[in-house]
Amino acid sequence: MKHAYVFPGQGSQFPGMAKDIYEDNDVVREMLEKANGILGFRITDIMFGGSAEDLRQTKVTQPAVFLHSVALAKSIPDFCPDMVAGHSLGEFSALVAAGALSFEDGLRLVAARAEAMQKACGMAEGSMAAILVFPAESIDAICREVSHEAGKGPVVAANYNCDSQTVISGNKEAVAEACARLKAAGARRSMPLPVGGAFHSPLMEPAGIELAEAIDRTVFLAPICPVYQNVTARPASDPVEIKKNLLAQLTSPVKWAQSVRNMLDDGAGHFTELGPGKVLQGLVSKIAPDGTIID
Repeated sequence: MKHAYVFPGQGSQFPGMAKDIYEDNDVVREMLEKANGILGFRITDIMFGGSAEDLRQTKVTQPAVFLHSVALAKSIPDFCPDMVAGHSLGEFSALVAAGALSFEDGLRLVAARAEAMQKACGMAEGSMAAILVFPAESIDAICREVSHEAGKGPVVAANYNCDSQTVISGNKEAVAEACARLKAAGARRSMPLPVGGAFHSPLMEPAGIELAEAIDRTVFLAPICPVYQNVTARPASDPVEIKKNLLAQLTSPVKWAQSVRNMLDDGAGHFTELGPGKVLQGLVSKIAPDGTIID
């Protein structure tokens, strides 16, 4: 039985996150203090004592979730995963945990990604919504239909989280129209998400220019285990391929359900989520068969 470690993305943050690990582990404390210096502000003060609203700032949210996840991995003695995967932002945590990126470079990339995405959000009014209990193929079809209509703007499937949940993303009006048509077609529910932009959609293309430059400047190594990347849902070990997929992730859907199924097919029988919250535990439990260990 192979042990897979999975890392959550934006939205999992909470006030007080990682404070217990910081206080109990000298290695983690040193790492988080180094993060304060790299970022140029004391993110630990916000993580430990800030409000939920403070943590929703993009420049804080993404590094905070990344730091919590990597801190948990660093606190495991002789950490040696058989395979890893991360959901959206969590892919950066997974790459650091697997040794493909240094902690410092991973943090710098996450900070660059957050800044570039925030700028892109300011260029167009975008939104996201979760569609519950409706076939992904039908969601794709309705999104294409809305996107091709004049004046509507793009709307696409952004996260294939599990069979009963797909997230759509794009122009605010196009997302609203797609939600209405999906409800009329039989979707159980369409639920707007409290996010600041249209992540994993064509509206994030401006962010790709800045992130591409940051990725090009960064040294990537071969990971110690396969990394199941969002764009392909397949394991990757070649640094060149990893960099290409990491950049493409900005405007491509997160194939989470497909990734988990591929990990199961490749022998995963034990999944552990490393990061704030338990969102991925819930998703994996809906995808994995009975008998799979999930913690």
